[in-house]
Formats: sequence, C-alpha cells, structure tokens
Amino acid sequence: MPGPTHPNIERGRWGEDVAAAWYARRGYDVLARNWRCPAGEIDLVVRRGRLVVVCEVKARRTDTYGPAAAAVGPVKQQRLRRLAAAWLATAGLRGVEVRFDVVAITADQLDVVTDAF
Repeated sequence: MPGPTHPNIERGRWGEDVAAAWYARRGYDVLARNWRCPAGEIDLVVRRGRLVVVCEVKARRTDTYGPAAAAVGPVKQQRLRRLAAAWLATAGLRGVEVRFDVVAITADQLDVVTDAF
C-alpha cells in the first residue's frame, strides 16, 4: 500500500486536472500530462488544430511567496523550450504552431496566461 502523498504533490495534480479541464472546455485535446524525459517534465500538452500548447501549471494555496505565475522565470522558460522540442520529436509532430502557456492557480483563483513567453 503506498504511503501518503505530500500535500504539494496533491495540489499540483489537482491544478493539472483543473487546467486540463479548462482547455478541454475550449476545444483542446489533451495529448500529454506529466511527460518526462531526462531533461525534465512538461505538466500538460494540449492541441487544437495546428496549435500545440505546452503548459506549465503552478498551483498554490496562498500567494504568501508571490503569485504562482512568477515561479516560471527565465531558467524554467528555457527548460520548457528544450522539453517542448524533445516532446515534439518524440511525438513525431511537424508543421504545428507551438505556444507556451502558464496556468497559475492561487487558492481557487485560476489565471491562464496564454503565450506567456
């Protein structure tokens, strides 16, 4: 029997569920969740037509340590660009437009930053 999960991990999964549902309601198909490779992890990849969105999800209980979206700085952005290239190569997708979004959830407030970087 697995041990208890960490509250931050549970919140992260919940945030990813909320983000995936938000995109699905807008006509996107979820292609990948928590895709991993040696370089890191992509939280969510969705697609609508030729548009593929690589999404970083940040979910926090409070904004005590700043807004959730602020946690996606230049280093994380660069990593996500490299991960997106690896995911696209693995998925065999060509001729698509790629956008990077950040979904920030603080308490129960959802903020989707499209084309974040």
